[in-house]
Amino acid sequence: MKTLSIIFVNYKTADLLIDCLHSIFQFKKTWELDIIVVDNDSKDGGKERVLTLFPFVRWFETGYNAGFARANNLGIKHANGEIILLLNTDTIVHEDAVQRSATRLLELEAAAVGVQLLNPDGSPQISGNYFMIGSLNNLLPLPYLGPLLRWMAFQFKVKRTNIPEAVSEVEVDWINGAFLMVTRKAIEQVGPLDEDFFLYAEEAEWCSRLNKAGKLIVLGELHVTHLQGASATATVGLDAKGYQQITGKKGGQMTLSNLVRIRKQFGLLWYFFHVLILFGEIPILFIGGILESILKFNRFRQRFGFACQYAKTIALLTPFLLKLFANKPTFYKVM
Repeated sequence: MKTLSIIFVNYKTADLLIDCLHSIFQFKKTWELDIIVVDNDSKDGGKERVLTLFPFVRWFETGYNAGFARANNLGIKHANGEIILLLNTDTIVHEDAVQRSATRLLELEAAAVGVQLLNPDGSPQISGNYFMIGSLNNLLPLPYLGPLLRWMAFQFKVKRTNIPEAVSEVEVDWINGAFLMVTRKAIEQVGPLDEDFFLYAEEAEWCSRLNKAGKLIVLGELHVTHLQGASATATVGLDAKGYQQITGKKGGQMTLSNLVRIRKQFGLLWYFFHVLILFGEIPILFIGGILESILKFNRFRQRFGFACQYAKTIALLTPFLLKLFANKPTFYKVM
């Protein structure tokens, strides 16, 4: 029986992890499952609860909040399988999707596969993505310049950067890191995750390298429920979910991680362009907020407050900008 290693990164999500493990082991074993949990210094008693229910789990400690990339790399280092799955703790497996994905990965001779992720209500979640030149889509959440870039993309008929729902096998540029299954051969060829990342965008950068080892495919016929952002927000100690924030700690971390990926994947000129747009949005937010408040006679305090929050968030990034300019290895973490 072939071995499949499943790596979970845990930070105070023991209840989610236990539910996920139950969902995996409800199916008959067709692979030897090597379960690895890498704990980011939770100190909440979760280890004892998990190992009481699943004593075969191998538990490793980072000793600090190492984020996604470093913790997964520790798991990869200790993994025994020829197939390695990075699986979020905030997932529930359906239809034996884990073991069936491993079998399909070998049959397809791909570098990596994902599955169709579902929201808790059963609706599809974006599971596979395409790269846009310069990663311009990362700027779309900006209140003023974002809609302008979106309008320009429509004028030039730019291809969508994701698949809203996969119903069959779809080849993509990068796979959502909540369920990312990779062959050991591909990892040996392109290297592990980049440890400059703390959280967010690391799987996209990794997939840009995994593409060199083979195809990346979303298996639309297999499904896993993903409580989008639940494990990530636990990692940064926040309640907000989703991936569109541009303010606050989470917004700052997402923006910084996206800049790290852009610098590594697309180079210096695109990095400069993104920094220019991010900082250029600040005066536009203040001016636009004032004009809108005058024209609509309301919400001045709200708009001014949001502009201040955004400016404060962007200020968090400034200590890292010169390091990114030089592409200097650093733990890019603003939490």
